[in-house]
Amino acid sequence: MCDALQGLLSILRRLKHSPDQEVRLLLLGLDNAGKTTLLKQLASEDVSHITPTQGFNIKSMQSQGFKLNVWDIGGQRKIRPYWRNYFENTDVLIYVIDSSDRKRFEETGQELAELMEEEKLSMVPLLIFANKQDLMTAAPASELAEGLNLHTIRDRVWQIQACSAITAEGVQDGMTWVCKNIAVRKK
Repeated sequence: MCDALQGLLSILRRLKHSPDQEVRLLLLGLDNAGKTTLLKQLASEDVSHITPTQGFNIKSMQSQGFKLNVWDIGGQRKIRPYWRNYFENTDVLIYVIDSSDRKRFEETGQELAELMEEEKLSMVPLLIFANKQDLMTAAPASELAEGLNLHTIRDRVWQIQACSAITAEGVQDGMTWVCKNIAVRKK
C-alpha cells in the first residue's frame, strides 16, 4: 500500500505550486462500508481491529513539502447531515460502498446522488470504491455502476474501482486514478 501513497505523493510533487501545498481527500459512505479500514490500509496500519467511526478520523501525511489530508467521516444516519461541514476545499471525493450489502444499495445510491448535487463538491473528481470484493456476496463494480446510474454523471470525472480494504486488492489501482485526477483547486 506504501506504493500507492508514494505514487500519489510523486504526482503531487509535480503539481506543487507552493510550499506545503495541502491536498484534501474526503472519504464518505454509509456506516460499515469500510472507510476507516481503507484509511488504515492507506496509512499501512493494522486493519484487524476497527470500530465504527463516531465523528471523523484524519490522517495527515507530510512529504516533500506536501501535506496530504485524508478525512474519514462516519457514515451513520445521524452523522450524515454533518458531512456538508467537510465539503469545502475538497480536492477528491472518495465514496466507499459495501458491495456485499445489497439491501442498502438504494440508500447508498440516494446519498451519493445528494452528494453529486452539492455545490461545494461540483466538479470535484469522484472515486467510488466498490469495497468488500473479497466476500462471495459482493456485487461486481459494473453492476453497482449500472444500479447507481453513474453513466449519467457529466459534471466531473469519476471512476468506480472494485476493491477489498481488508486484502488491499484494488486499492492501489483506485489511488493511481486519484493521482491522475487530482484537482488542486487552491491556488
